[in-house]
Amino acid sequence: MDLIAVNFHVWKPCNYNCKFCFAVFDDVPGRLSRDEAIRVVEQIAPHCEKITFVGGEPTLCPFLGDLIETAHARGLTTCVVSNGERLQPILEHHAESLDWIGLSVDSADEDVCTRLGRGRGGHVRRSIELARLARARGSRIKLNTVVTAWSCDEDMTDLVRTIRPERWKVFRVLPIDGQNDGRVEPLLITAAQFRAYLERHAHLAAEGFPPVAEDNEDMTGSYVMIDPMGRFFDNADGRLVYGPPILEHGVEQAFAGVRWERQRMIGRGGLYPWRRRRT
Repeated sequence: MDLIAVNFHVWKPCNYNCKFCFAVFDDVPGRLSRDEAIRVVEQIAPHCEKITFVGGEPTLCPFLGDLIETAHARGLTTCVVSNGERLQPILEHHAESLDWIGLSVDSADEDVCTRLGRGRGGHVRRSIELARLARARGSRIKLNTVVTAWSCDEDMTDLVRTIRPERWKVFRVLPIDGQNDGRVEPLLITAAQFRAYLERHAHLAAEGFPPVAEDNEDMTGSYVMIDPMGRFFDNADGRLVYGPPILEHGVEQAFAGVRWERQRMIGRGGLYPWRRRRT
């Protein structure tokens, strides 16, 4: 059983309130304890190569460092995707075990970030500083950008050049029933608007920063995901569908009913050289 890469949504709460967020987990009634979450990492480690800790906001999780260390000790490539506000302590204490950081920056305009719900100002500046700190400590940089109606006409060239990510993922804002419906509708964009955004930034490929595009269909059924209660789930039908708990049923049985297609994962560029380049 080869899951390749797993996104573990380890923590439901978030300190931001992004209007487009498709992982608020209002339908998830609880979360794992520290020991249970560690056991989930230990159980999935033989079945994958890379684990990404996401949320909510994963840096709010008081035992995130323990999960990073556990995954690293079992040979997994590790990544944390964060809004950055509480990321610095993780970098300071776990940089040796943290291969990648993913910085979520959806606009180069601080005001647009604030309107979208990305904090209360200073988000772009903080992300630039964190990228420098992470690079100095040996972690690789991934930039995640969700393109919305408020940012689709932007040019992110200068910001991308400043952050210098090794991987720039560009997502078309994704509606998910039960997660962001009722809030995301004013932010939705057409396929043509998304293509125009990508074309505007295509020249960055020559500088080593090609936008890795994920349109809505690319994001459905192409990720292996675990929710805050330790259950695999999928979004193949435009809503989140959860399987049984991994700790009660084991990895293979818990994953049996989840809809995930390896070729879709490969097709969206999800398989790339992610091992850490140590100096």
